[in-house]
Amino acid sequence: MHSHFTTTARVIIGFAVLLLTQSAQAAGFYISEVGTPGSLGTAGVANPVNTFSADSSWTNPAGMTGLQQDEMLAGMQVLVPKIEFDSSVAEAGGSDGGNAGSIAAIPAFFMVKKISDRVRLGFSVVAPQGGAMNYSDNFVGRYGATKVALAAIGGSPSMAYKVNDRLSLGAGVSIIHTTFEESIAIDHGPLPDGKVKFDNLDDLGYQPFAGLTYYLSDDLMLGLVYRAEMDVNLKGDLNFRSLAIPTPPANNIEIDWDNPQVLKAGLRYEFAEGKQVMFSADWEDWSAFGKNQLAITGGALNPASVLERNFKDTWSAGVALVDMSKKTEGYSLGISYDSSPVSNKDRTIDLPFDETYKLSAAYAWKGHEKLDFGLGATLLYFGDGKVDQTAQGVRFKGKFDTNMALFLGGTLRYVF
Repeated sequence: MHSHFTTTARVIIGFAVLLLTQSAQAAGFYISEVGTPGSLGTAGVANPVNTFSADSSWTNPAGMTGLQQDEMLAGMQVLVPKIEFDSSVAEAGGSDGGNAGSIAAIPAFFMVKKISDRVRLGFSVVAPQGGAMNYSDNFVGRYGATKVALAAIGGSPSMAYKVNDRLSLGAGVSIIHTTFEESIAIDHGPLPDGKVKFDNLDDLGYQPFAGLTYYLSDDLMLGLVYRAEMDVNLKGDLNFRSLAIPTPPANNIEIDWDNPQVLKAGLRYEFAEGKQVMFSADWEDWSAFGKNQLAITGGALNPASVLERNFKDTWSAGVALVDMSKKTEGYSLGISYDSSPVSNKDRTIDLPFDETYKLSAAYAWKGHEKLDFGLGATLLYFGDGKVDQTAQGVRFKGKFDTNMALFLGGTLRYVF
């Protein structure tokens, strides 16, 4: 009895250490492309200075005061990734996993209601973060992760108030439902691998946000947006399969992290009628995400611990050009850069974040009566994502030869 208890205890603690060392969470990147021409077609640069469309209810709520009529905007974008790892060291053998990216459809909806000359109410539904990688069971880094999937969707009521002709203020709160799953192979030496899987992990949290717009002159506008830190506390199932040791009695798992706070600033200058150049920059507090907590429950010991990821704060910068000089059509172009939240020595295969480059374009045209249409695209390059990781005592090393994704989106805009 004592021997069995000791074995079980060691197994539970061993798995807790294993999961923590593998980085059991993939709290995803923020998605600045929300499927609308003003966002998807400017690499997100237009977001803090958006005063011309209902998606301002999400991108900067203060910008809603620029809308003079009630408006609804519905969008759909498709994410097409091409993510291929190329290993140079693989102590356990295996394949490079092929294209680990998954095609995903991402909906969006925005609405703004004019209450008075000074007050606007808004509501939005967007997927503010997410990502997925499926490397296959025979992947060279399978003891780090074979599959990781994160998805989040949020509904956000917001409000804006026009203080005077130059200054507007806005605020809102996002109610965000987050889901997560991950699979990791268990090394049994000469025996076939086992597997541990996190299933059905989810959490409902909230993230306040606020913004302002200020006209420095008739042609030059400043936009600021702040999103607060969001605590994510995921709870779900812990499943084991094909273990060569006694299966731990624990069957539940909790994973906690903090989604970073974000401060984004933008400038918009109208250099000719209907023609604007925009600049943006932001700071994201990814160092707050660096401390990840994990607890295994449902067993005798219920171990818990904290993993320090050594993440660091990031910054981004971008520029965009928007031409709305024609009454029946318009276009936008944008480019931006995001720094990496983690250095090469600390990067892990389940979260191979690196610097990101974005190139965007969009086209919008006037439809019948009160209906407008828009199409946009953003090409993202995620850097090399170099990984040199030892997981369960097995080392693998390599980089992503192909590491990019294409966002394709379309929108319908209806003005009441």
